[in-house]
Amino acid sequence: MDTGALDTQRRVGNIKVSIEPIQLDPDPLAAYRISPGFKAHGMLYLSGHAAISESGELVGIGDFDAQAEATFESLGRTLRAGGSDLSQVIKVTIYLTDMSHFDKIVALREKWFTEPYPADTIVEVNSLALPELMIEIEAIAAAK
Repeated sequence: MDTGALDTQRRVGNIKVSIEPIQLDPDPLAAYRISPGFKAHGMLYLSGHAAISESGELVGIGDFDAQAEATFESLGRTLRAGGSDLSQVIKVTIYLTDMSHFDKIVALREKWFTEPYPADTIVEVNSLALPELMIEIEAIAAAK
């Protein structure tokens, strides 16, 4: 019987891995049945973050710059809740609805990250989970 509870101990080969959900309060992703991320074996695995405020409202509709700032702020908030920060990010995947914003992404990476910069994949998509969203970022980071 599935109780819906997360098994916080998993075996990967001979290694026992502790898995811990990252908790946000308030959690803007709860309404979508999405976890902000998980801490596992000293690493954080974050869901895609977008321009959604702590209260669950969309930020910067029609304004890429405002959405990008809100997205990086959201990412930082979840990293802090997981015991890390943007300096510990080792991999990001950035989804854009318009690749013409690529130069802005390069500038944002310089603003929000430090050397050595995270590994990165940038993908243009037709749409994101909500039609007003223009950017989404998922990340993998080391826990401090």
